[in-house]
Amino acid sequence: MNDIHLLTGAYALDALDPDERARFEAHVVDCPECAEEVAELRETATMLSELEPVAPPAELRTGILDLVAQVRPLPPEVPHDAPVELSTRRRRRRLPLIAAAAALVIVGAGAGIGVWSPWEANSPSLSAAEQVIAAEDAEREVVDLGEAGRATVVRSVSEEGAVLMTEDMVAPPKGKVYQVWFQTSDDDMVPAGVMEPVPNQTLLLDGPAADATGVGITVEPIGGSKAPTSDPIALFDLAEG
Repeated sequence: MNDIHLLTGAYALDALDPDERARFEAHVVDCPECAEEVAELRETATMLSELEPVAPPAELRTGILDLVAQVRPLPPEVPHDAPVELSTRRRRRRLPLIAAAAALVIVGAGAGIGVWSPWEANSPSLSAAEQVIAAEDAEREVVDLGEAGRATVVRSVSEEGAVLMTEDMVAPPKGKVYQVWFQTSDDDMVPAGVMEPVPNQTLLLDGPAADATGVGITVEPIGGSKAPTSDPIALFDLAEG
């Protein structure tokens, strides 16, 4: 999908593949509009999930198909060069939510009212990585690696966590991996995770994120190392001030 803004609905419902998810999470850090829309969609999905699911009546499918047969098809859209205003784009972006709401058919169930949903009504919740990214005190550092890609670290002291996100990052040399490190106030390097060999990813770092003064990425043997064995290819300054 070319317009990453249109992924808000799928992201809120956890329906993106790993590559799309990593790309969107890297985007939403710099897009408060998308972040707000994801929050609204998750809130709506949570409210819907709290309704009691019931089986749809047998005649529901027949009734819907009869109504569809009576709908007059719209003529094809004609492309034009007029610019699309932001408000128009936002209406288009909210179509997935409208479609999702339309898929919820309210039916009578004995003395009460229930809701039939085509998906499982599990209450969505933010992952640990998403909580870090969405935190009010989240701070970010971006390192442009040129042709090797782009990497971003988001750290939240209140969530005591940090997340590394990459975009179009080249694969490590054969037989090697990228390993991430937290830099402590004593300038020690503490292992924080080993990256997957994929160009776009979101990695929740493991370690003393709240107290770290920096994050580094090095090239290490497969499986990682207890201490860095090469110079960092990227350094992120998290020191206050």
